[in-house]
Amino acid sequence: MRGSRARPGARTPAAPDSSGAAAGLITAEEAVQASPGRRLAPWTPALLLLGGVAFDLAAPAPYTASPFFAAAPLVAASLFPLRQTIITTVLALTAVCLLAELHGVRDPTQAATEIATVATVALLALVINRVVRRGDRRLASARGIAEAAQRAVLPVPPARIAGLDIAARYVAAERYAAIGGDLYAVQDTPHGVRLIVGDVRGKGLQAVEVVAVLIGAFREAAEQESTLEGLAGRLERALRREGARRAELEAFEGFTTAVLGEIPRGDSTLRLINRGHPPPLLLPGDGEVRPLEPETPALPLGMGELGAWPDRVTELRFPEDATLLLFTDGVTEARDRHGTFYVPEERLRGRRFTGPGGLLDALVEDVALHSGGESSDDMALLAVRRPPGTNGTTPNGTTPPAPDTDRSQP
Repeated sequence: MRGSRARPGARTPAAPDSSGAAAGLITAEEAVQASPGRRLAPWTPALLLLGGVAFDLAAPAPYTASPFFAAAPLVAASLFPLRQTIITTVLALTAVCLLAELHGVRDPTQAATEIATVATVALLALVINRVVRRGDRRLASARGIAEAAQRAVLPVPPARIAGLDIAARYVAAERYAAIGGDLYAVQDTPHGVRLIVGDVRGKGLQAVEVVAVLIGAFREAAEQESTLEGLAGRLERALRREGARRAELEAFEGFTTAVLGEIPRGDSTLRLINRGHPPPLLLPGDGEVRPLEPETPALPLGMGELGAWPDRVTELRFPEDATLLLFTDGVTEARDRHGTFYVPEERLRGRRFTGPGGLLDALVEDVALHSGGESSDDMALLAVRRPPGTNGTTPNGTTPPAPDTDRSQP
């Protein structure tokens, strides 16, 4: 900074502030998982200070580096806590004053103006920092409440149920939401392991209410109904009954697509009922992927008033070392920048995974890669693997007894 400079900010090398500030709006965990450019964001204030010093020493007298020093506290305000923002502010003001002394103050008014400009922007940065931190605390509180609601409505299933390996994931489309209208549940019952993956029409709290109704009805009916057809009927009646009971019928005027599954103990049978949902995939373990299309199309749950058709169970073999993958349409409706939909059977074919958890992690990552992280719908995913050598039995080879309680509850 030279006292003879005529116009503060005549040249605008403060452009780095724009990109740096934008990068600073991401969360800490996003910064870790983001691109290399965004991982450099925490270093932006230091780079601006060093760049300002280098620019001031190298540039001819008509130019000023004050935009660099003004930008550094602003970027720090969105990236760091108050203490680090104050340190950045002090360093910026110190650099401005020392450079003015180094070059000699030929125009005291101009030098004072530049120092005052940096000081004013730095004070604004401190105010911005307090506003941003307060918003972060409120957001953290809201996310904590949402996560607690998710654990209550969609508890994470045990990693192993009746000899089967289990994994589940929920990925919300909204950046800071933790739960929406998608659902999953898996439960060990006297009739075998039963499961559901579904997608409620609509979004928001009304969709969450429907999810709670369906999960509650599934938990009870899975224990009591001897057939999958009976289980589907109970869920249909639960939606109809709850809709008639409530005044805000809008929440129940829609429908829910769902896949119901049953894996009996001690054999390699898999039974499915598909109510208008994307077909599950069977991964035998050799890199192949087999879509399990329903033999007879059926209406989603909640549309029984349009007509009564008997549910048709699809029965097939579930071999050892195979994995059953169920998901909602947030997977199949993910699109890239050219509008191409994600096709899971094509993207997963030829790949091998360490287990259900590895499969779901790879699928979530691949969908995000395909869509550029711009998903428009939630994703609920459930993977069930029959380990080799167990065939649905206990490690000593005996068939486990029917449970007295719901052991899928955490």
